[in-house]
Amino acid sequence: MLVVPTPSGRPFTQELAVELSERPWLVFTPARYEGIDRRVIDEYATRMPVYEVSIGDYVLAGGEAAVLVITEAVARLLPGVLGNAESHRDDSFAPGAMASLLEGPVYTKPPEWRGREIPDVLLSGHHGKIARWRRDEALRRTTANRPDLIERCDPAAFDKKDREMLSILGWRPGPDGRFGRNPEAVEE
Repeated sequence: MLVVPTPSGRPFTQELAVELSERPWLVFTPARYEGIDRRVIDEYATRMPVYEVSIGDYVLAGGEAAVLVITEAVARLLPGVLGNAESHRDDSFAPGAMASLLEGPVYTKPPEWRGREIPDVLLSGHHGKIARWRRDEALRRTTANRPDLIERCDPAAFDKKDREMLSILGWRPGPDGRFGRNPEAVEE
């Protein structure tokens, strides 16, 4: 498969990264400035699948950085690349999740760093409370940084506790059940 990075291509998503990771091989054609002559793309399309892919709504001087982004996202999905083969299933934007939420904050060792401590719940050993805390933090981060993800989520993706947290964060279900910002909510 030929992958052509271009701002006019199909948006690069985690779903597309999964699709590309299932291909036996990929060839990238990073261009400079104005891109690749259309005749070249059309010619190769007679020989193999061609995907024109955009990594975002902006323009670069060349496609090399886009190729690195795509390669990084695809490679980590290949068997043996990550230490834990299942870890990518919990990533932000992991396909198959009913609610595509951003991940919450990450903490590592030591438990205290420059006067900043890891939240107690993460050290508690109580897996249920840890999972709830992580979910609540994911909801917080997503509503703050990517509200569009909440707005287009399947309402069935949210359990009772999710709905309570979304309400606290100033969100409410609309007539179609999808969540939107509560215009009466006070901004923090």
